[in-house]
Amino acid sequence: MLDVRHFPRVDDDYLAQLKKMTTDLGLSVAAYADDTFFTANADGMAAAIDRAARLGTPLVAAALARENAFSWSAQLARIARATSLAKSANVTLAVRNAPGTFAENGYDCKRTCKEGDSAWLRLGLEPALLGAATDPATLADRTVLLWCDAAQPPEHDRADAFVGFRGFLALDRRDGTSTFGSMRAAIAQRRRRYRDAA
Repeated sequence: MLDVRHFPRVDDDYLAQLKKMTTDLGLSVAAYADDTFFTANADGMAAAIDRAARLGTPLVAAALARENAFSWSAQLARIARATSLAKSANVTLAVRNAPGTFAENGYDCKRTCKEGDSAWLRLGLEPALLGAATDPATLADRTVLLWCDAAQPPEHDRADAFVGFRGFLALDRRDGTSTFGSMRAAIAQRRRRYRDAA
């Protein structure tokens, strides 16, 4: 996953360098993350989707707006605009659940999918943030990307409900400060946990 927070710039040359680097390293990029996506205007959304397409990523991952930013009907209108743009570029949108946003918990995520009503709108869940009242398994059929905080032990992920999940897994520290060493350790922890559980 490539997160726009780490991009020094977003011009065509830089995107081409990123794509070439991932190819040379034998990496497949699952998602382009941009948490400003669902609050952007139509041009901003189109630019983000274009960047994802140029990078060859199948997903744009983003949280919805904070609940105090504007009304649900205004957010829904932005979702409709975004899914139309996504369909045109054949890029799927993965809505992240995040505290204080229109997709904070399981109910919000289900409502977003139902009222957004698009095959191009899916979920990029961080199960640990869903809250105790939500069973993550009830959202599995709409989930294309799982987020796990690499700073937390695997037991904290609440990802057990997704055993057999065939989508993408994003491991990162919530503040975006992962290092190669911390990522190696987080991957090893999760391999042990799920190997032992099998």
